[in-house]
Amino acid sequence: MMGIFSIVTTEILPIGLLTSIGSSFAISDGMAGLMMTMPGFLAAISAPVVTVATARVDRRVMLGAFILLLALANFLAAAASSYWMILISRVLVGITIGGFWSIGAGLAGRLVPAEQVARATSVIFSAVPLGSVLGVPLGTFIGDIAGWRTTFLVMGIFTLAVFGMLLLVVPPLPAVHATRLNVLTGMFRSINTRFALVLTFLIVLAHFGTYTYVTPFLEQVTHVGSGLITVYLLIYGVAGIVGNFLGGSAVGKFPRATFAAAASMIAFVTLLLPVLGKWDLGAVALLIVWGIAYGAVPVCSQTWFAKANPTSPEASSVVFTASFQATFSIGALTGGIVIDHSTPSTVMTLGGCTAVLTVLAVHLHRARKISWSGPR
Repeated sequence: MMGIFSIVTTEILPIGLLTSIGSSFAISDGMAGLMMTMPGFLAAISAPVVTVATARVDRRVMLGAFILLLALANFLAAAASSYWMILISRVLVGITIGGFWSIGAGLAGRLVPAEQVARATSVIFSAVPLGSVLGVPLGTFIGDIAGWRTTFLVMGIFTLAVFGMLLLVVPPLPAVHATRLNVLTGMFRSINTRFALVLTFLIVLAHFGTYTYVTPFLEQVTHVGSGLITVYLLIYGVAGIVGNFLGGSAVGKFPRATFAAAASMIAFVTLLLPVLGKWDLGAVALLIVWGIAYGAVPVCSQTWFAKANPTSPEASSVVFTASFQATFSIGALTGGIVIDHSTPSTVMTLGGCTAVLTVLAVHLHRARKISWSGPR
């Protein structure tokens, strides 16, 4: 959980620091958004490649190696003399995301008794909203006080501490079922896997195409000061923790309804933000709903992939990670193009329309009465 917290915080730190980093290198908000796009594409590639290449290596050893790589990426960003060095550091972040998530997200079954796996998975995925709740607001706060470089420096030191904890606490985890390429390709014969891919693509596109640019929206539409943006992101993150555990407790029994509810709430928020987000109270209320909704998304998506392929937990994590991160990048890139040629409100509206498509896709899955019994 702490490893994923470090990764998530590092990955989405640019959301809170987007405008300050952009002004340091005299680039547009859309160009600065490449900091969010780059890691996702690299993660999508590294997830299957690294996992298959290291299939027989102790999983704790690999987790430690990826955490050290993350620390290096943070230190490189802190020392960057040009924007291109920032992007190189984000490449390292992407490789870390792909490898660590693919291995770590499916380890709950090896660390706790079978009856506690669902709860343990929720704990692991609580790192996602925790990154929003603690990491990004705290990073933004440090950036406001001491500069964005200090934020990455502190994050690098924290990541080294996580590496030490990993060595002390996590037991050796020798490879049990090697994840081979044919296992990954075979997953796509399952109609449930294909539906999981469609749903993940749509909801992640809707979320990151909009949330990546929530800081410009709050600055330009809500007219929030830089100090209050940290508070707003903190409120969003607290709501995300609530959503993570609500989604984790519900998705096992009601996978379709939980996913549809999360997507409906994201659609509701992003479509209303251009209208109600002009006022502080409206923006805060919608950010709370958004946090609850997105907090449930990662655990919902991972659960759909796991249910579609119950005999291959690590392979399911690989496909989940690759699809999630690739769409993360596409969303950030698409939102960046839109915001450079339009307004933050237009970005929100387009994201809301995409979230509506997610809801329709969930209902299509239900209408076809597709079971979770196995690949078909």
